[in-house]
Amino acid sequence: MRDLAEFGPESASRIRGVFCDIDDTLTTEGRLPADAYGALERLHEAGLVVAPITGRPAGWCDMIARFWPVTGVVGENGAFYFAYDQATRKMIRVFAASAEERRENRRRLTELERRIVQEVPGSAVSADQQYREADLAIDFCEDVPALPMSDARRIKQIFEQAGAVAKISSIHVNGWFGRYDKLSMTRRFASERLGTDLDAEKLAYAFVGDSPNDAPMFGFFPNSFGVANVMDFQGQIDAEPVFVARSRGGRGFVEVADMILANRRSGVV
Repeated sequence: MRDLAEFGPESASRIRGVFCDIDDTLTTEGRLPADAYGALERLHEAGLVVAPITGRPAGWCDMIARFWPVTGVVGENGAFYFAYDQATRKMIRVFAASAEERRENRRRLTELERRIVQEVPGSAVSADQQYREADLAIDFCEDVPALPMSDARRIKQIFEQAGAVAKISSIHVNGWFGRYDKLSMTRRFASERLGTDLDAEKLAYAFVGDSPNDAPMFGFFPNSFGVANVMDFQGQIDAEPVFVARSRGGRGFVEVADMILANRRSGVV
């Protein structure tokens, strides 16, 4: 991982959109600081595509797509994207799995839920679970006393033994049935809402994140950035970001946004 200062101004000036994680990337210690939200708004007002790519639930993402200064949001680690059309006043909701598939997956996840909390003492079903459409989130670090990473890996293992996909974020282990992730749904969002082939135009977009469940995005985007707390997971992520900010959480996101906006204003091309 290279220092953010090594990111070239010409590369920064070509960026047309910013995708970002939420927890511990936009937020700091569980709060969304005003300067991080302000950075989102400044990127949006500068004409850039802005879209959170998060593990958070559908209920939260519905609000984010409607009220935040964003083009859309990918939620539950790629289970769906939501985008609010201001002109028609219509929320567009696109899921990776059909309603019938989600109902069957919910039944299987409910069985897993009981096993996980019994086998990993101290873990709990996340407080935002009732607002989820497609996955099961197990809390190991948000509203419960922090468990060691070995427990998070054990939770992930239980999911995988049952045939589910599982990813570790900075606060939850999320598990789901289906062949999707943050990157696959971001590709679909870009194609359907932005008219963009991300594989052909990946250099025009940046991603900012902080934890193992961001690995598909870190590995795909040449312009990938970690906030400083990504260093807590060094050596534990399948793919690490290319660049890393000097500050943790929301302040680190502001560093990345400021760098992109400054180079757009300078007209470096």
